[in-house]
Amino acid sequence: MTKKEILQYVKSHPAGKVKLAVTDIDGILRGKYISAEKFSSVIEKGMSFCDVIFGWDSSDVLYEKDSVTGWGRGFPDTPAVLDINTFRTIPWENDIPFFLGELNDANGKPAYFCPRQLLKTKLIEANKMGFAPIFAQEFEWYNFAETPQTVNDKQFRNLSPLTPGMFGYSILRTTLENGFFTDLFDLLKRFNIPIEGLHTETGPGTYEAAIAHAGILESADRAVLFKTAVKEIAYKHGIMATFMAKVNENLPGCGGHVHQSLWDKAEKKNLFYDEKDKIHLSEIAKSYIAGQLHCLPHILPMFAPTINSYKRLVEGAWAPTTLTWGLDNRTVALRVLTGSANAARIETRVIGSDVNPYLAMAASLASGLYGIKNKLKLKQPATVGNGYRDYSNGTIPTTLIEASNQMKNSSIAKEILGDSFVNHFAMTREWEWKQHLKSVTDWEYKRYFEII
Repeated sequence: MTKKEILQYVKSHPAGKVKLAVTDIDGILRGKYISAEKFSSVIEKGMSFCDVIFGWDSSDVLYEKDSVTGWGRGFPDTPAVLDINTFRTIPWENDIPFFLGELNDANGKPAYFCPRQLLKTKLIEANKMGFAPIFAQEFEWYNFAETPQTVNDKQFRNLSPLTPGMFGYSILRTTLENGFFTDLFDLLKRFNIPIEGLHTETGPGTYEAAIAHAGILESADRAVLFKTAVKEIAYKHGIMATFMAKVNENLPGCGGHVHQSLWDKAEKKNLFYDEKDKIHLSEIAKSYIAGQLHCLPHILPMFAPTINSYKRLVEGAWAPTTLTWGLDNRTVALRVLTGSANAARIETRVIGSDVNPYLAMAASLASGLYGIKNKLKLKQPATVGNGYRDYSNGTIPTTLIEASNQMKNSSIAKEILGDSFVNHFAMTREWEWKQHLKSVTDWEYKRYFEII
């Protein structure tokens, strides 16, 4: 639809309102409704959003040390812009119009702390190099036969999975909950989040969805909206969906793998594929892989942002632990696929389902471009077999604080993502670590209550 057609749709919609949202540092959509009349003004003149959404954590607790805002600044409004190209209608909400936005600074320039703006700066950088990044994300998540009230009443313990048992790729389980399963596929498509595949994963009530590929910004928009949309559709069925990276030590974790390739902007050609190469992998792709492997330890919190993320990154749990790559190998950090010119791509498997898609894709692209710009050679051989045992090129940091400290002190992270962003983001991850240190867990009760 053209801008004129979109404005007319909003004006004529019987709801008389628009839903909008921006994404905070944790990937959570923070939004509100505005009237159709207000929307017309916003599109022409812009709007503002209280900057507190970048001054608190996922539980709305204010950071102690924050460069963005704080009590001393009075939590003012920050300039915001709605991207009319993100227009879609919400089919489970009477097709109400919806738009995504992003934040600017006081001078009208992209705010360094805004995840969508960070991704856009990396896209501009890629475009200047002649590349069109094509990305896609896939998600695994658990579903529970619960409501927000029941999970709180139960204090998040002994929750009832949507279906029992380990039923990966199950036809039976998709039939058992076919109403929910069908709504996911159909309503997400109507919400302009086309799904290439949807199936049950190994685990009670576990699903996996692969979102269709697109340009990197559209792909990130789809991924951010996917997580919230799934939760909202689940609500309609009396279900709670969670994208925690690890819900139980005895169950598989949940990945949010990102597939990526670079295309020639002019010739519309996949630059990762080389028919003459022995494994059909271009020199550009090899440098891109080398860049990601080189940068990964410096930017890991962008891929694993929570305390819980690192419970997934353990040996034998379908998530990588080593700095490895391989051809169609699901035990390594970077799985490379070169089956055809159209489908040749890299899958970054470190990324968990608890990630902020804007940050994960920005970090993936930035580290890959770092390899290309610095003409890094892929000296590391492809891992054949068990990537968990291939320690020759190092391992992934094992805790959020270890990864955050490495990122905070990394000249590489600051070079590819910017000093201001790295300092702010590392602060938010250190805060997350400090919050968890205060908590007395079930594990501690079971371990120490009687015996100590």
